[in-house]
Amino acid sequence: MIKYLCLIAALCCVLYTSAQEIDTDLIAIKERMDAVNGFTADLELDLEAPFINMPTKHASMEYQKGKDIRFSSDDFVVLPKRGLDFALSELFEHPFITVNRGEETLHGISVKVLHVIPTGDESDMALATLYLDTQNQRIAASEITTKKQGTYKLDMKYTAAQDILPDYVEVSFAIEKLKIPLNFMGSDTKIDRKTMRNMDTKTGKIKLKITNYKID
Repeated sequence: MIKYLCLIAALCCVLYTSAQEIDTDLIAIKERMDAVNGFTADLELDLEAPFINMPTKHASMEYQKGKDIRFSSDDFVVLPKRGLDFALSELFEHPFITVNRGEETLHGISVKVLHVIPTGDESDMALATLYLDTQNQRIAASEITTKKQGTYKLDMKYTAAQDILPDYVEVSFAIEKLKIPLNFMGSDTKIDRKTMRNMDTKTGKIKLKITNYKID
């Protein structure tokens, strides 16, 4: 019995120790993104939701290292920032540990699946699952569970193998949790509130096409 208890304790110790080290592939991706001092780009935004009819929106965005991404648009007031933290600053803002969950195939490529777990109470994030394209050193997809705004999933696509910034981002979310569309969609958007109230799960998908990058 003591032999088995010692074995379990040793195994737990190994797992705990390995989980304390931040994954080196994630660090490499962060360092690669840190090499970007800033950029500007144009956005084309479409929203998919069964009870919302929103025309395509357009905006521009600007990023400078150490600052939040800024948006400007004549179509709407607020753009959802979830999924647009390309510098991973929100992720690295508070201490965390990482756990390697193995590999999967995503969009025809092999990706490393990584759990990111905050170690304190300061972070709004409860858990993040990152899908790392280790060959090209970038994030292929992620699933973020927050403490107050539910879970949202992101899927990123890139034009070329060497690109660190995506040209397409798809964000899936629960509308009643994030409360995004009703705030930013603009006066030209039609909402079927009766259908919305009758739906058990109000889910939506934001599709962002990003063009005309100018990178510093």
